[in-house]
Amino acid sequence: MFAIRLTEASDDAATRVVPIGPDGSSPAGELDAEVHALIKQTDGAGETGRITVLPRPLSRPARVLLAGTGDGDEAGWRAAGAAAIRAAGDDEVLEVLLPASAGEAALRGLAEGLWLGGYRYRDAPKAPRSGEVRIVAAHSPGYAETLTRAQTTAAATWLARDLTNTPSSVKNPEWFAEQIVAAAAERPGMTVTVRAGDELSRFGGLLAVGGGSVSPPRFVELSWNPPGATTHVVLVGKGITFDTGGISIKPRDGMKLMKKDMGGAAAVVAATLGAADLNLPVRVTALTPLAENAISGSAFRPGDVITHYDGTTSENLNSDAEGRIVLADALAYASEQLAPDLVLNLATLTGANAVALGKRTAALYSPDDELAAALAEAGAAAGERMWRLPLVEDYAENLRSDIADRVSAPGGPGSVMAALFLRDFFGGTRWAHLDMSAPSWSESDDADLSKGATGWGARTLLRFLSAPLDGRQKPGA
Repeated sequence: MFAIRLTEASDDAATRVVPIGPDGSSPAGELDAEVHALIKQTDGAGETGRITVLPRPLSRPARVLLAGTGDGDEAGWRAAGAAAIRAAGDDEVLEVLLPASAGEAALRGLAEGLWLGGYRYRDAPKAPRSGEVRIVAAHSPGYAETLTRAQTTAAATWLARDLTNTPSSVKNPEWFAEQIVAAAAERPGMTVTVRAGDELSRFGGLLAVGGGSVSPPRFVELSWNPPGATTHVVLVGKGITFDTGGISIKPRDGMKLMKKDMGGAAAVVAATLGAADLNLPVRVTALTPLAENAISGSAFRPGDVITHYDGTTSENLNSDAEGRIVLADALAYASEQLAPDLVLNLATLTGANAVALGKRTAALYSPDDELAAALAEAGAAAGERMWRLPLVEDYAENLRSDIADRVSAPGGPGSVMAALFLRDFFGGTRWAHLDMSAPSWSESDDADLSKGATGWGARTLLRFLSAPLDGRQKPGA
């Protein structure tokens, strides 16, 4: 990641960014007359994420970018930062003025926007940004910590994006597990366990889904357990490193982006590493069932009966509904082995998510009103939208099977049915499921999103884990 630092104004910056509010207010300083003359000539200069350019030939700074902050909330500052970094040159010194009236939320939004808007996939042909970014701000005791939190959040999102953008010709389950092990080794106090081969004998869903690939599955358990932690949060992320649909094969258009089908696993791993980086006083365990859903003579079939980690069985009706099958094993493992206080499940699970809620919003399911509200609040603060959908009890009848404990994909409202299927495996622990298939990918640069993988969920999880968890989200609280 490129560096952002707090500093005082100087006269050597090539480009200066001046935030503009909806009323045309700005901290332009000595450029006040030039800036306000341009604002008078420009309709909507303060609109969220809008950039207006003021060239200043033979002057310093040589260019001024007016960046609209909209309503001036954290989201507006995030969009302004992202737009400004995209408008700047890769190797130039960029100086951003923060008004004296702006608080820590504005600084966090601005910094996150700069980092997130400046993201480039680590193996992209274009070199990453190398220029310096300075934020000119009046001294505040909390600013250094705010900038650290913004950097950690952005770094977690960058990691989730990198993992998701990596082509599946590289990213098989073994490779993904190696990335997690390497990242954990850089952080004191973290532990990681990778299960493979005979160690997966009870993980019938994972073995079924991964059985058709030459790249065997893995089950990774990543843990942050600081001294004194009294709350244990388990994060479960779907980790299908490529999804052909299996024998229920996808059409080409549905398959070409399936390198992103491990976006949930990327988010929970990145958030757990971020929790360690921030030294959060909460125990966090990330579980990632990793498999490639491929086609071969050993691939699992529609009609097969699968025995999960908890000993219950599922009749597979659609091998392209594989995500819930691997997640079921992970949820059952968490319930039996980890004694969590709450379980959060993230998965690029259904196309029905996009049909119901569009490209930028995840579906949230939970029987727990307080937990659902806390997640929605964290997502709103982080800039990752979600909408709570119902676990319709009447639909659960459709999960009945004549030959197993349940069927895996009975049809009907796809996202809701998947959530009801998963609910069977959490064993009474406080639980929430996020179907984030649609917002895991962006077709273009859009505010704080860069084209490609969005890293959706990493920011929300870090906001949620940073909130006071003891009491409010303990069982029975």
